[in-house]
Amino acid sequence: MLAGAAGSVANGFWIEPDYLSITRQDVSCKKLPAGLDGLRIGLIADLHYRPDQDAGLLEDVVARIQQEKPDIIALAGDYISADPGVISPMLACLGNMNATHGIFAVMGNHDGWAGNAAIFRQQFEKAGISFLINQHSVLSIRGESLAVAGTDFVWLGRPDPVKTMRGISKNTPILALVHEPDYFDTMCAAREVTLQLSGHTHGGQCRVPLLDVAPKTVKHGRKYVYGNFSNEDSRLFVTRGVGTSGPRLRFACPPELAILTLRASS
Repeated sequence: MLAGAAGSVANGFWIEPDYLSITRQDVSCKKLPAGLDGLRIGLIADLHYRPDQDAGLLEDVVARIQQEKPDIIALAGDYISADPGVISPMLACLGNMNATHGIFAVMGNHDGWAGNAAIFRQQFEKAGISFLINQHSVLSIRGESLAVAGTDFVWLGRPDPVKTMRGISKNTPILALVHEPDYFDTMCAAREVTLQLSGHTHGGQCRVPLLDVAPKTVKHGRKYVYGNFSNEDSRLFVTRGVGTSGPRLRFACPPELAILTLRASS
């Protein structure tokens, strides 16, 4: 028993936080135009970047996502925990990514608490990453339109789904980026979204093996903790994220790079 406990502690603190996993999943989306079938999205969230501890993990994330060659890369917030000074070295690495139809980012709650949104936008866009705060961008892909819509962070931020999606034509599918997943219901009340991508929960960060449940959850991430969900024709995917909040600890919940392939449902 003592050996097992020691092994679990060693895994949680020193092995699993650096053990990057890749989740490859097809996501069936109702009303998705046939021309967008097969579109591949790389999702990264919750880096909580600490240069002295996470540099190797971040380099691995960037190398692996480049190997996957996604059409779009989505960054779903919480790039830092508290120190805005780490944005620059983090972006020096993230700036090496590229995707056929662009890289899009939104604010996380820790980003909003620790830094100025204008500074985030300025630095991210200088690195070639579109930064959306209650805004959207309409892409033309294979003869079809796709709106990428990103809100402000929810927890003490000022998200505005109506403003975010205003002007998107009725038949244009929407890829929504919202840091906190429980806002999914509010987004759907404003308008149907093809797929919302979120982080925030870290999948619980520590889960109970075999039962696969997270004993601890976080505000705005209690209803939708990890995985796939739906609200009528709208879909949601919540990633486990990459980094850690609080102690650098993960258990039965390794860092995740998600590669999602959109599929037009019949």
